[in-house]
Amino acid sequence: MTSQPGYDALADLYAETFPSPFTNILQRHAFGAFVEHIRESGVAGTVIDVGCGPGLLTAELAARGLDALGVDPSSEMLRIARSKHPELRFVSDDARLDAPELAGVTVAALLARFSLIHLPPEAVPEVVAGWFDRMAAGAVVLVAGQTTTVDEIVEFDHRVAPAWRWHPNRMSAALADAGFDEEWRTVHRADDDHRFPEFHLLARRR
Repeated sequence: MTSQPGYDALADLYAETFPSPFTNILQRHAFGAFVEHIRESGVAGTVIDVGCGPGLLTAELAARGLDALGVDPSSEMLRIARSKHPELRFVSDDARLDAPELAGVTVAALLARFSLIHLPPEAVPEVVAGWFDRMAAGAVVLVAGQTTTVDEIVEFDHRVAPAWRWHPNRMSAALADAGFDEEWRTVHRADDDHRFPEFHLLARRR
């Protein structure tokens, strides 16, 4: 499992700086559409919030009636998540989802919002292939991250940990190679509060 010492050191500041799980309206609506797709899919099980941080989105999923579980490699982020949401389940793990506590979990859907960006690009195909193996046909994933204006993957100076910006075409291709078909994407342009454009991409397991 990949550790995140940068997020450990800044966990309290992060939680104070981002008290809401959404920093713009499009994020909120993309998340809402994801929830509707989960319900529409009819796939039963647990929705895993990959890179859950302080647990805000895990709590949002639970508030909308879903069985939600958050995973994060940062022990300090998990400390905050468990403190703020003691009724929810949180597991120390990264996007690979290989923690022993997850062995018996049936995965209904996966949310990876601004978490896959911290994996080296060459590691992403294996990770999403692992997701495919754990999910039933029709299950959905929502991936979000900072993006680029041209079709590329490029490392950038993230304030906390090494990170890469993915053009949605590249993320869509990686998911397709693993067995997930894109259904839609959104792109939010950079603004005063966001240094780079951001994408959300929803894909469904074949």
